Amino acid sequence: MLARRQELNTQLQVLIDAFLLALSLWAAYALRYYSTLWFNLSKSVDPQSNYAWLLIPIMAFGPILLDLQGFYQSPLNKTKWRSIMQIARAMIGLSIIVSGCVIFLRLPLANRTVPLLFILIGTVVLLAKERLIAARLRRRAVRGVQREPVLLAGLPQDLAALERSFTTEQRLLIDVVGRIDIEQQPISDLVEAMHRHAVSRVIFAAGHSQLNRVEEAISACEVEGVPAWLVADFIRTSIAKPDFDAFAGRPMLVFRSTPEVSWALLIKDVFDRVVALIVLLVMAIPMAIAALIIRITSPWPVIFRQRRAGKYGKAFVMYKFRSMTDDAEMRRAELEPFNQMSGPVFKVESDPRITRFGGWLRRTSFDELPQLLNVLMGDMSLVGPRPLPLYEVEKFENTAQRRRLSVKPGLTCLWQISGRNQVRDFQDWVRLDLDYIDRWSLALDFKILLRTIPAVIMGLGAK
Repeated sequence: MLARRQELNTQLQVLIDAFLLALSLWAAYALRYYSTLWFNLSKSVDPQSNYAWLLIPIMAFGPILLDLQGFYQSPLNKTKWRSIMQIARAMIGLSIIVSGCVIFLRLPLANRTVPLLFILIGTVVLLAKERLIAARLRRRAVRGVQREPVLLAGLPQDLAALERSFTTEQRLLIDVVGRIDIEQQPISDLVEAMHRHAVSRVIFAAGHSQLNRVEEAISACEVEGVPAWLVADFIRTSIAKPDFDAFAGRPMLVFRSTPEVSWALLIKDVFDRVVALIVLLVMAIPMAIAALIIRITSPWPVIFRQRRAGKYGKAFVMYKFRSMTDDAEMRRAELEPFNQMSGPVFKVESDPRITRFGGWLRRTSFDELPQLLNVLMGDMSLVGPRPLPLYEVEKFENTAQRRRLSVKPGLTCLWQISGRNQVRDFQDWVRLDLDYIDRWSLALDFKILLRTIPAVIMGLGAK
């Protein structure tokens, strides 16, 4: 199935699911207030207007959360259990959004039975819809109705490797009607095969040494009006993932080693700013008290400002509650022999520069709260590699270490929840950061945030 066809199909599924979720909400309301199961238990009926506002988050965020879970990918290859888990995780995310609307926006939700019934009904309806679509696709594929005639062209060994990589779903949807060896056969054989089999596209798989020959073959496809697809794995990368884009009217093959622009990143950015604003409002009084104590117990500024390396190394001013004496930076040189971290990072246990109240601030991670202002301004994220001072970044010995700068720095990260004072080797620190970048997802961010809470409460690794 062509990528464009898949994209249109996904968009159609999103619209269908949005209406199915709205229908499930109405069914849940009707079952609660007009079914004999509950009718005698509750003679009062909440007006539908108390639940109408639920349609906005349900229809807007429901399909997005399903898409983030991979619900619309490979319906023929999925088991029922996997689909149920994807729907369940999306419903949990939707419940969090709805709960936030009730708590912070004071929207009405007198009866919690309706949302619970909605989750149950919505899960059944979505699963049934997906199973029906998968069954229909499978029947059409088996009968050959859905199979797309495709011609493969390239070197025999490259074509064999390509066919071995086909998934079960692709084998059901694609009918390989011919194979052309572009090194041994003339272009006329390719043209004749396109005519004979009425192919809908030609897939080329060849090394860079055959690019001139491939270009000639693609020109033949262009004349015939048949789409030509070129396998672009002749450029080998160990981390970066290839993608296509356009710039200045020219097609570009892009290699990314960081998460690309997506709904997930947009949700992460919105979530970061909303949570940062909420926490700042909730903690405003405790932060004001901490600022007053710092001001009374020491003559130095309440807020410590330092230039740190942000995304791609761009400098920004990071804020913290001051926990050290005013001459901390000047005394750093005399403490260098006691540095417990290898590499460019400087960490000292029982640092003599820390004030008495500053020790408590650090143990509780309270000194980090002003960084929520950096999150609001977009310089930082809630989760990401910790930002380092510019002078430490300049001392990176391995250029690969700079890849940790390819995403926004964060308040917490894998290094934080792994017991940061137990990690003494900077290479291990970088390894954890790169592991986070390579495995990034919204689910991973939530896991790190949830593990950060007990780490902060118990003061794990904080000194």
